[in-house]
Amino acid sequence: MSKSAIAPDEDAPHILIVDDDSRICELLKRFLKDNGYHATTASSAAQARKLMAGLSFDLLILDVMMPGETGFELTQSLRETSSVPIILLTARGQSGDRIEGLERGADDYMAKPFEPRELLLRIRNLMKRREADGARKTEFSFGDCVFHPARGELKRAGDMVKLTSGELDLLRTLVQKPGAPISRAALAEKTSAAMDRSIDVQVTRLRKKIEDDPRNPMILQTVRGVGYALMVD
Repeated sequence: MSKSAIAPDEDAPHILIVDDDSRICELLKRFLKDNGYHATTASSAAQARKLMAGLSFDLLILDVMMPGETGFELTQSLRETSSVPIILLTARGQSGDRIEGLERGADDYMAKPFEPRELLLRIRNLMKRREADGARKTEFSFGDCVFHPARGELKRAGDMVKLTSGELDLLRTLVQKPGAPISRAALAEKTSAAMDRSIDVQVTRLRKKIEDDPRNPMILQTVRGVGYALMVD
């Protein structure tokens, strides 16, 4: 790692790189980590799907021309259930290919070879845009619940749910990064919890108010080794 490299912290965005060229994967992974991001690689769409089944990613970088399911096809499939930002990478730089990628749901498109610093700028712009969209959103839905962060109101099946100040802080923090894991330490810092483990107590109480089966949570999920993530509609 270079002297100017920035080691990613626990809550740094996690980026998934999907490319059948292992050299590009490793170069991008190292570059992103040196610039403060967590990065994971996959050599195919199938491997990417397996990773996404167990991990939440903040942005995807997909190669278009991969054996099996292409980047175009994976993008279109993901857009049926996910709004995660997607950047397509390909050696095919024709305008028709760029248009097809955007039509299938990609947020940005870069032709190979590319300048890593330009890719970094595009990643940062997409992340800022996503954060701004989340900040502008006035309500979040999950299960049969609707949460209004600004008003501090949680309704379940139309009925108001009483929240403690700690539970309210917890929900407000989780919806800032919907679907993304947030560490116990970060949650403790941004809420009224004094210690990491007290977050677990607040999570248990909140699950009783929003989950159909608190012992088998589908909305407020535990991310092993990291913390918790709130799955919103």
